[in-house]
Amino acid sequence: MSAEEVLALLDRPPLRADKAHTRWQRRSGAHALLTWLAGFPGESWQERWEASPAALGPEGWAREGHAWLGAVANVRWNSAQSGLLCLAVADVLRLPLAWQFRYRTSNLRPLVERTRDPEGFARLEAAVDPKRWASTGGGRSRLALVRIMLTKGGKLGDITAGDAFEYATELRKSGIDRAGSTLFYSWLRDLGNLPPDAPVTLRFLDRVTGQLTCEQLVDRHGVTCEPIRALLIDYLEERRPRLDYSTLDNLARALTRNFWSDLERHHPGINSLALAPEVATAWKERLRTRVQRRKRPDGTVEETVVERADRAMLFIAVRAFYLDIARWAVEEPGRWGPWAAPCPIKEAETTDRKRAKRVKAQMDQRTRERLPALEPFAQAAADHHRYRRACLDSLLSVQPGGTFHIGDAVFVRTTNGDSAAARDADGNLLHFDLAEQRAFWAWASVEFLRHTGARIEEMLEVSHHAMIQYRLPTTGEIVPLLQIAPSKTDQERVLLVSPELADVLSAIIRRVRDPHNGTIPLLAAYDYAERTWNPPAPLLFQCDRGGENSRMSGELIRRTLGEVLAFIGLTDSVGQPLAFTPHDFRRMFITDAIRSGLPPHIAQAIAGHANINTTMGYHAIYPAETIEAHRAFISRRRALRPAEEYRTPTDAEWEDFLGHFERRKLSVGTCARAYGTACIHEHACVRCSLLRPDPAQRARLAEIRDNLIARIAEAEMEGWLGEVEGLQVSLAGAEEKLRQLDRSHGQHTAVDLGIPTTRGER
Repeated sequence: MSAEEVLALLDRPPLRADKAHTRWQRRSGAHALLTWLAGFPGESWQERWEASPAALGPEGWAREGHAWLGAVANVRWNSAQSGLLCLAVADVLRLPLAWQFRYRTSNLRPLVERTRDPEGFARLEAAVDPKRWASTGGGRSRLALVRIMLTKGGKLGDITAGDAFEYATELRKSGIDRAGSTLFYSWLRDLGNLPPDAPVTLRFLDRVTGQLTCEQLVDRHGVTCEPIRALLIDYLEERRPRLDYSTLDNLARALTRNFWSDLERHHPGINSLALAPEVATAWKERLRTRVQRRKRPDGTVEETVVERADRAMLFIAVRAFYLDIARWAVEEPGRWGPWAAPCPIKEAETTDRKRAKRVKAQMDQRTRERLPALEPFAQAAADHHRYRRACLDSLLSVQPGGTFHIGDAVFVRTTNGDSAAARDADGNLLHFDLAEQRAFWAWASVEFLRHTGARIEEMLEVSHHAMIQYRLPTTGEIVPLLQIAPSKTDQERVLLVSPELADVLSAIIRRVRDPHNGTIPLLAAYDYAERTWNPPAPLLFQCDRGGENSRMSGELIRRTLGEVLAFIGLTDSVGQPLAFTPHDFRRMFITDAIRSGLPPHIAQAIAGHANINTTMGYHAIYPAETIEAHRAFISRRRALRPAEEYRTPTDAEWEDFLGHFERRKLSVGTCARAYGTACIHEHACVRCSLLRPDPAQRARLAEIRDNLIARIAEAEMEGWLGEVEGLQVSLAGAEEKLRQLDRSHGQHTAVDLGIPTTRGER
């Protein structure tokens, strides 16, 4: 368009202003700007704008724009500002997102909503909660939609998922990322403007990667040897159907970064799995430690060499790699046979029992410290939430700008009516609604974890559908149950809902339920282990983040537990804060259940462990508990044994028992066979390990040995080969008995124990 055609466009609806002064102001400013832009090269007004110095940023436009326009027209600066906005709204100029982020004006959003797509914004307003539409987060979302249209052109229906992602990315680059900055994307989804396969949310879109192929998993760590690279990819593809993605990712990292890439760095040109002993030994030694990097407050990085905790697990992965190839080589020699090689890792190297015992002792001590403080901590979580609720009620009881008291502190509520925030006497801004929300979820998490023993990822995946009912076939009683979705072991389990747990679940449901339709909002949560988005579900652990419902993260739960600890001030035996982690509640649940008499195999089923040894590893042992358990075991064993086994023996039974010891005497020693057992060596005593030779009969044993040697020589001379083998076994037994006597005589001497004697014997 020519300048005259553009100015005529501004005088037509919907861009035509109602007031004559406003129309003159916009027209004069737009005319001056177009006259100035006409002096720059380009086929369109957009190209001329990009060639002008104003396109470099709003800072130059605000600082020198009046001088630029003053050279071609006598126009006031506020008219020039209005002219620029009108040209942008009319799609004559398109302002980049980075330019708009640094340009401050309060007239842009209302002008675009009235003129660019009034029908689209009216339809959007009807679909959004009025309170959310007028809130601060709602205003940011509407401004986001306006900025996208000014950059890309078109109306609300023309905004794509790529446009929204570009906006979110540029917003984070600008450093002004705020709560509610991605809410506009949820609005577009609710309107149906986005395709079904569009990402669920923009909140974590730039922080998640999705699943990588086996080739990508290997190439990210740079394997130089092409045949080995192809082998690793082939091996991972073979293992992939039986592994979850997280396990596959860790396996690829162990085989590439920790194993083969390390070998290539220290042994350039290596191309065979058959490692020399010195190469394998050096690699194992390097794997013993790792470099831990920590950023100091001054920005420098501190590097410390620490012991590698997962060394045994890495050894297991590499050993399994070698053994799998060796086994597959038998089945498919053409594919795997050329790569079969001796495994450089022995089975004994895959277990670090010393470290496992040390970790077990540390975890037991941690559980023993926290189990007595569990009830006080749970009570503190409830008290903390009640305190935050009371603070929020005090704020809501006054009008915006009003003053209220909490104890001796004085607060002034902010003038923004949709925000539950206030400033203290020092001017610090405090969000009372967010504090109450965090305190509630801290209490709910503590109660849920302590009554279920669930993992934190299982807790965060509990949905409204997980609560089911079961009717007992005998009594008809309805029992509430809670389904725990598969997580670590891919094994679903069902827990009985106690009255305490039922109270917690009901409180959570009341909080997350939509007040308009009474339903729990559906959320599509991201599975960090599988790198995929789960289908939408009515998750219980969800909260409002800037107007957008979002599933809670484990990091948020851990921070809220820290706030409860700061509220109560618990300390350990050395005065340090007695911090609780979500997994501590799982250990305490298992320990308390087994101590209360629950059989370990039942505790295993409740905890969802595949191996009962894992369950017992969570169980903290107390010294007194060991003694009591052993005494209880003896009592139970006596109760279960037949009563006749504890009767007084008869004279015949007693004589038989004493006769056993009388019959132990042999020619060359004593038989140590237990009472009631038969001889398993058919009385070939020289061969028997239960024969205790008598030192006084050493000469007789030597005579037996010499006789056996002579008999062996005679048998060999006569060709009695069948008898030679048996005689040699007897000879070996006789020589071993002689060596026992020699060792006993050489290492031990008689010791006077000082046994007292009677006066008559003195």
